[in-house]
Amino acid sequence: MSTQAQTGPELRIEGSSTRLWIPVGAGLFLVALLVSALVVPQLRLLHFLQALIYLAVIVGSRGNKVWALGAGFASSVFCNSRQLFVTHLMQAGAIVFLSFLRKGQITRLDTMMVTLGGIGHFILIVACLVAFGRARTERKWLKFVAGGLTTLAYFALIVKIALPH
Repeated sequence: MSTQAQTGPELRIEGSSTRLWIPVGAGLFLVALLVSALVVPQLRLLHFLQALIYLAVIVGSRGNKVWALGAGFASSVFCNSRQLFVTHLMQAGAIVFLSFLRKGQITRLDTMMVTLGGIGHFILIVACLVAFGRARTERKWLKFVAGGLTTLAYFALIVKIALPH
């Protein structure tokens, strides 16, 4: 069975990356956003607005839209870079998780969710790149970059509007 099907002038992006792994990666991040929003009420509006990015990535990728792959890739790379190299919350969340495994107590569920979200982002990065590599459409680089830049601009806007001070 072929992983690509012809649809008019362009080929559809199909396969496990768009049908399984993009929703799995985005879904893990959505779970992390939900739990974090429940634990830290001040982040609810920001996390709701941020969740819209990942819902758009899931829907857009299932609709074979290359911009959705750019959006998923850019948001994942940006967030993971920030959490790994600036705030170090991904590492802190891993430490909290290991402590939970040893002691059976969760001290910072919100911090643990950063690590879960980071894992979702790593899955999303790879899945979006694989799906992008399979895409056969005109101006796919332009669509991919436009999706990524639009998402980063949206993210900057929602942070400015909804991040608690």
